[in-house]
Amino acid sequence: MDSSDTNSAKPIVHIEPKKGLQLIDLRELKQYRDLLYFLVARDIKVKYKQTVLGGLWAVIQPFFMMVVFTLFFGKLAKIPSDGIPYPIFNYSAMIAWTYFASAISGAGNSVVGSANLISKIYFPRIFIPFTPVLAGLVDFFIAFVVLIGMMFYFHFYPNVMLLLVPLLILLMILTATGVGMMLAALNAKYRDIRYTIPFLIQVWLFASPIVYPTSLVPEKYRLIYALNPMAGVIEGFRSALLGTIAFPTLMILESTVISMLLFCIGIYYFKQTERYFADII
Repeated sequence: MDSSDTNSAKPIVHIEPKKGLQLIDLRELKQYRDLLYFLVARDIKVKYKQTVLGGLWAVIQPFFMMVVFTLFFGKLAKIPSDGIPYPIFNYSAMIAWTYFASAISGAGNSVVGSANLISKIYFPRIFIPFTPVLAGLVDFFIAFVVLIGMMFYFHFYPNVMLLLVPLLILLMILTATGVGMMLAALNAKYRDIRYTIPFLIQVWLFASPIVYPTSLVPEKYRLIYALNPMAGVIEGFRSALLGTIAFPTLMILESTVISMLLFCIGIYYFKQTERYFADII
């Protein structure tokens, strides 16, 4: 067979911009799902490749942060902890926050870090910031197992409220994805955004009830405070796992609305700017 005939027999794929408002093309995501699996697996392998402690790094950061916060805020500053030991009070929040912070940081820098891949082949660009969000769940679940061990040590036993934890994890994922996508798109266009991300994470940390309980916030300001979606998530974790307070249903509902809003805004802005990534990075 002539080589020209062979070339003409190859299928031709035309890639055109989507028409109308379509945040997520589920059919396209399904078509490229193997690539997403590969990217997530690659991130996990790279993170633990040639490490001495391996998966223990998932525990070391929140654990030592818990020790520092316990010494300075629990022992010295005498910040209340809703009547439960401060170490587990803080650690139950730190595992959620450590995942959230690392997911935002990884997603925010992901597009710039994948410049070579983006400029060579076509695939759903949404996979780039979504990869560190999914890969970070491995660390979260490792740290969560340690939290379960601490619960038994301090005589806190899981009950039916544990079934609400997946909902709180989903809210974390939605918020981290939305914020991460906005930062990734901005970082591709304005390179000084990468210096803003650590500052944003530090401010957000102290704006969340990690070293202090929400009960310290005056009641009339709590609905405003719950505009921070991580406030509802962290208090929900403590309530569901430790029974510190009644489950903060109103805060969770508000956090859910804000998380979904951030997720939609993040995807919309990312989709609007992704066509220019290959040119500007």
